[in-house]
Formats: sequence, structure tokens, C-alpha cells
Amino acid sequence: MASNRTVFSAQDTNELFNLVAGKSSLAKLSGAKPIPFNGINVFTFNFDNEASIVAENAAKVAGGVTTTPVKVTPIKFEYGARVSDEFIYGSEEVGLQILSAFREGAAKKFAKGFDVAAMHGYNPYSKTASAVVGNNHLDYGVTETEVYNASTPDAALSTVVTDLITAGKEVNGIALAPAYANALGSYVVNGVKQYPEFAFGASPETFAGHKIDVNPSVSTIVAGGNPFYGYVGDFENAFRWGFGKDVTLEVIEYGDPDNTGYDLKGHNQVYLRCEAYIGWGILDAASFGRVDSAEASV
Repeated sequence: MASNRTVFSAQDTNELFNLVAGKSSLAKLSGAKPIPFNGINVFTFNFDNEASIVAENAAKVAGGVTTTPVKVTPIKFEYGARVSDEFIYGSEEVGLQILSAFREGAAKKFAKGFDVAAMHGYNPYSKTASAVVGNNHLDYGVTETEVYNASTPDAALSTVVTDLITAGKEVNGIALAPAYANALGSYVVNGVKQYPEFAFGASPETFAGHKIDVNPSVSTIVAGGNPFYGYVGDFENAFRWGFGKDVTLEVIEYGDPDNTGYDLKGHNQVYLRCEAYIGWGILDAASFGRVDSAEASV
């Protein structure tokens, strides 16, 4: 048999999920819900009219509800690495150390990949638009945008929040790029730092009553590209994500599974491949806003 596939135990899986949540802004701000492997339709209800007061003996009026299905289908993410065959033939302690390090690293890669795909629509490996993701990402759906100004870094964020609330949307989460958080931490008015909770690279858990996360994945990952500075909106209700299948670890002892041209046995190596199926859906793009650079907003 060329390989064996091992499903993490329940305890291991929970640890991996916790690591992912700790490194992904979307996971931290929205919280996961189970998703069937073949996907699920989430129906959004838009109540078209307001409640009506009915006078005695008067006719009742039509309220109206518009329903729109949003398909949430898991997408496969994978991360693999070659390691010495000491993993197979060495002591159990060495094998466990390798597995632990690989599992932690893969979890962080999945977390970053989830953010990059669901925010920007990129394949995190190639740094190009993913045909698998298509238009299922925030940058495609969000139309409420403001331009970042370094001299008044809080202004754009405040305007986006105000516009969303004025439109009847809920704001419960903020994801910021490190450059934006640093600008807020350095912002001084009359010699007083306005947002000291961001000073010296700090990343608070909450800001102005909202959950917040500071993460490099918020900004574009394309070299030389125009950066985005932050996302604001109803992450708890208008964004749905979850795992569609058990996370698996495959230990491959033969062949060239990463297509590098080097046989594993010929180089005393084995290949570890971790796979996760992560699905997400934007239930209401109008519930989110973004702060752009001046170039990105053109």
C-alpha cells in the first residue's frame, strides 16, 4: 500500500480547529457552523415592508418577503511537506514531534488561505484569482467603501460604520490590516494618542464595542498590488462558514506526490499531506464595508 490515511481524533481535530480560529480574522469574527460535504443552501429572508397597524374592520395589507438562496459548498485546501523518513523509522517521540510541528504549521496555512480566498478571491498558493472561489469573496460583493487617509486614520472607518448603521445593518466585527492598526496607534491629537490600545503593534480583542482582529491577510497579497486596509460589518450573521469534512492527514511513502521530480524512497523521505474542506457564503454583501487605499478605490 503506497500510503495510509489517518483521520485526526476528535481531540486532535478540535485542537486544529482552535489553531485555525486563532489565526483567521473571518474565523474569529464569525464563528463556524457545520456544513454538509455536498454543501447547503442558506436562505436569506428580506422583509420588504414594515409592520402595519390595522384599524377595526379594516383590511389587512400585504407584508412581503423576498427569499434568496446562498449556496455554501466546501472547497478543498491542502498543504504538504517532505520530511525525513525518520518519521517512519525513528523513535515514536521523533514522529510525534514532526506531526505536531506539521499540524500546527498546516493549521496556520489553512487559516491564512481561508482569509485570502474568502476576502480577496485568490488562490493563496498561486496568488492569482481562483476559478474555484469565483465571485464568492468580499472584494467582489462589497460596494460600501471609503478611502484611507493616513493623516486621519479613524475617519474612513467611522464613515463606513455610520453608513452601514444608517442603512439598517448591524456592525459587530472589524478586521484591520497591521498598517491600519499601527496608524491608529500612532494617531495623536493635541499631543494625546487617540487609540493607545493599538500602540506598539498591540491587537485588542474589542474596539468601540466590536470584536476586532488585526491580520496581514486583510491586505492584498499580490506583490506590488494596491492594499486594502480593513473590513467592517455583520460577521456574526451575514457571513457563514464551516468545515465540511474531517481534517485528514496522509502519510505517503512512495512516488513523487508533490510533482518535484524527486522520488521519496530515493531521497529517504516521506510526504505528509493535510487536507481540509472549508466552505463559506456571503449572505448579505450590503452588510459589509471596506477601507481602501486611494489606488485600490480607483
